[in-house]
Amino acid sequence: SLCCAQSVLPDSALRNVMLDDIFVYGQSSVEYQKDFSQTGTQIGQSFITDNLSSSLMQTLQAVPGVKASAIGSSQSKPIVRGLGLNRVVVTVDGVKHDGQQWADDHGLDIDQFSVDRAEVLKGPSALIAGSDAVGGLLRLYTNSVPVDTLEGKVSVFYRSNSDAVGLSGRVGGRYGRFFYKGGLTAVSYADYRVPADSIIYNSYNIRLKNGRLRNTAGNEASPHLRLGYISRRLRSDVKISDSYSRSGFFANAHGLEVRLSSIDYDSHSRDIDLPCQMANHLTLLSHTDYRFASGGSSLSVDAAWHNDSRRECSEAVSHGYMPKPQGTTEREFRKNNASLNAMLRMRLPHANELQAGVSGEFQHNRIGGWGFIIPDFEMVSAAVFASDKMDVTPHLSLNAGVRYDLSRVSTHSYRDWFKSPVSSGSPDSLYVERSKAMDGMFSALTWSAGVVYDNAGWILKANVGKGFRVPTAKELGCNGISYQLFRYEQGNPSLSPEESYQLDASVIFQNKRLTVEIDPYINYFSNYIYLNPTPDYIEGMQLYNYTQARVWRWGAEAQVTYSFCRFLEASVKGEYLYARQLSGSKKGYTLPFSTPWSAEAECKYKFGRRMDGFVAMNVRIVGDQDEIVPPELPTDGYWTLNASAGKAFRI
Repeated sequence: SLCCAQSVLPDSALRNVMLDDIFVYGQSSVEYQKDFSQTGTQIGQSFITDNLSSSLMQTLQAVPGVKASAIGSSQSKPIVRGLGLNRVVVTVDGVKHDGQQWADDHGLDIDQFSVDRAEVLKGPSALIAGSDAVGGLLRLYTNSVPVDTLEGKVSVFYRSNSDAVGLSGRVGGRYGRFFYKGGLTAVSYADYRVPADSIIYNSYNIRLKNGRLRNTAGNEASPHLRLGYISRRLRSDVKISDSYSRSGFFANAHGLEVRLSSIDYDSHSRDIDLPCQMANHLTLLSHTDYRFASGGSSLSVDAAWHNDSRRECSEAVSHGYMPKPQGTTEREFRKNNASLNAMLRMRLPHANELQAGVSGEFQHNRIGGWGFIIPDFEMVSAAVFASDKMDVTPHLSLNAGVRYDLSRVSTHSYRDWFKSPVSSGSPDSLYVERSKAMDGMFSALTWSAGVVYDNAGWILKANVGKGFRVPTAKELGCNGISYQLFRYEQGNPSLSPEESYQLDASVIFQNKRLTVEIDPYINYFSNYIYLNPTPDYIEGMQLYNYTQARVWRWGAEAQVTYSFCRFLEASVKGEYLYARQLSGSKKGYTLPFSTPWSAEAECKYKFGRRMDGFVAMNVRIVGDQDEIVPPELPTDGYWTLNASAGKAFRI
């Protein structure tokens, strides 16, 4: 919120003094929950600090319903209620963060030390963030305004399981109406350590030296700079940030040819040998917010440009009819993304809050290297949306919204650079077409409606909405080996847009000592797109192909927190998800890679005059995963016992 205060001296002073603008940021968890009818969680800086892990999403796993799909030591991507990849939208300062997120081994290129606060919205969030937000929305904010002329923070950290060492520094300041913020995070980590001397991977027994996953070391660097102007009515700022990483792929997962390699993968735990990847994500964004003189209305405009380049390298070897290629660049992706959003917020009579806006996005991707997995593609999308919130009584509010999306996806044809025989034993050969050119138009009308009731410590919420997602270029046109995942992936150009319907509810009770929250949901997909494991093999790899099916999902999250006193609190939380395919070749089965149930209990003791120290014990239980899609194998459950402690010292 933003306000201006005026102080009047006694009459004897015979003058008025106008104070400087006073800026108040923040919101209680109760007020946050009353703002909208969807299930949501607000995350502050202290939560991120207390739960700090190897990556941003591993840190946010402490939120019920949120999982991290981890790739190596520091890369991970969000999974919300069992949905991930292109079904969860991530925004940074109101702008969609769009990179190479279509692959399991491509993490979020975001420095978690730059995040001031975060929000997780569960369920269809298309009205806010566009068509990809079928599963949920993760909002990240790095745009807090400095208070002093000079302020800063330095963090030094070490993690034992990967011998990671890192340094993160932030600095900022405000001079009148102008402010600046900058920072840099640098991390170096060694091969990941696991409590085993061997692992079984696709029926192969792989021996490990000193319990380390060979060639999983890496380096990261993430600088950023923001310049801004702020007054009573106008705030405008620009930010430039870059995220660079170089990391190795677990050598034995890349292919059996590693057995024939001359590389000594166990020579040093910090070596980054082949196979490896280099990724660089450059972002330039602008945010402007103007508050009108009366009525509490405002206009915000966000513009962004992303350049995401990724190169995957490996030793050059022949595969099938492919001769040994030149160089080590197996795959290269060069993606540019531009977006523009404008939103008008208006306060109307009868306690109405209206939001309306337009958005547009353009994606351009080009590939390189001697391997193939996805084709060149372009995507253009535009949308118009409006929503309204009305306070019927001091305790009851209603909200509803509608959005129309129009998207065009164009994929290019791709042929192998080498010839393959037309048929077995045939003297004729040709350049095999891996992906055909395609040009598709997709559109949909999505909507959402909900109700919020709060009274005497109780908050009751319900929301129903429709989600919509355009098939990605990978789902439409991929046709190649994913070595890191040891499988052959095949797209389907006949896929139709994914549509879903979800009903969410929340029951929240809070007083001075006790907080209880239960969040059940029901989710129906008329044509869910997923990567289906098959018993077939191509070029020695198990075939996974994209298909669609009607899917029914339901589940719930629950959390109870009790404060015995201001020093001691305990919490219990858990989540459960059930899914069934209602059509297709795997009818009656769940979805591949489904998340099992889990539960967690924690006890935390706080100390210090400012309560800035803590000691915590935590136990986490993850159930057996017997719900599988053949030929998947069941996964045993496990439990972990965790201890943590922290203290801030003021000097």
